[in-house]
Amino acid sequence: MVSGCLLYQLCDVLIFNHDPPRCVGCENCGGPSHCGTSCSALVSENLRGYDVCSSLGNSSSTKVDIIDKEDPGKGVIVKMSNGNRNQNCSLSVSVICQKNKVDGPLTLVKSGTCHYATQLRHPSGCVAAISGHSSGWGWFSTLLIIILCLFGAYLVAGAMYRYFSLGVRGIDVIPNVDFWATVPHRTQSCFGSIFSRFGGSSRGQRTSYSQVNF
Repeated sequence: MVSGCLLYQLCDVLIFNHDPPRCVGCENCGGPSHCGTSCSALVSENLRGYDVCSSLGNSSSTKVDIIDKEDPGKGVIVKMSNGNRNQNCSLSVSVICQKNKVDGPLTLVKSGTCHYATQLRHPSGCVAAISGHSSGWGWFSTLLIIILCLFGAYLVAGAMYRYFSLGVRGIDVIPNVDFWATVPHRTQSCFGSIFSRFGGSSRGQRTSYSQVNF
């Protein structure tokens, strides 16, 4: 994007379709003949007839944060800095959420020697809610919980009816206690028949040949 003498790109380094700008003092941003091709933001000023460039940001030092912690949907702020100890410059771009169209850059503010701030309105500033947790209970877990709840309600309602209405006491207060007492035996018999069926067939295959002595 171009705003007067300010050029910046929010993602990666600056990309020019043709004829990169030629500037003086652009050694850390691509060199005099390819100014801006190795940084994410630069500013060009005309001094005594020469275009002099200052690097404002590198893609490796770009940080993204939300503008308002209490209102994340307002937008994000992208801050780039050049990381130069001799001349520490930076550019802050506020990307305000606007879903329908793109406006900007709206303003350009300079503070200090080479610290710039601008803002624009763009759909990219609108946050998208992403859950970091799993989607919750699966359908099988939900079905199992429903069955357990219904079974518990059946036991409680049946026990209360037998206790208060029929006057049953002790373990017989459980509805159909005779059936529930035979469930372990029925389960054991069922698994036993399954194991004997598969085990019997395998043993029958192993002993289908008789030993012959010569």
